[in-house]
Amino acid sequence: QVQLVESGGGLVQAGGSLGLSCAASRRTFSSYAVGWFRQAPGKEREFVATISWSGASTYFADSVKGRFTISRDNAKNTVSLQMDSLKPEDTAVYYCATRTTGSWSTVPNEYTYWGQGTQVTVSS
Repeated sequence: QVQLVESGGGLVQAGGSLGLSCAASRRTFSSYAVGWFRQAPGKEREFVATISWSGASTYFADSVKGRFTISRDNAKNTVSLQMDSLKPEDTAVYYCATRTTGSWSTVPNEYTYWGQGTQVTVSS
């Protein structure tokens, strides 16, 4: 069992930046790929970004490419999502999730453990 806790959400104006963090409860987290997803009211949960176990490979949704950065610190069991040039359409609850394998995926059903989510609101 891996417990994930997201932090760093909040309210920001369009064009601003926020950094999200995902902290894991177990060292085995360092062997697993991690993804960030988001869900806006009335919409399906959608993929945002993912990173392999080593951090060597990352992938982003087209909607955030060039604006968001994902990184990890396996010594601290954390994964970060840096969000720049935020837009009102980025408003959602953001979730981190981990697989039980080292390679990344964009498919929510391929992730085993999920955090409780953190709200990000971007005002226009």
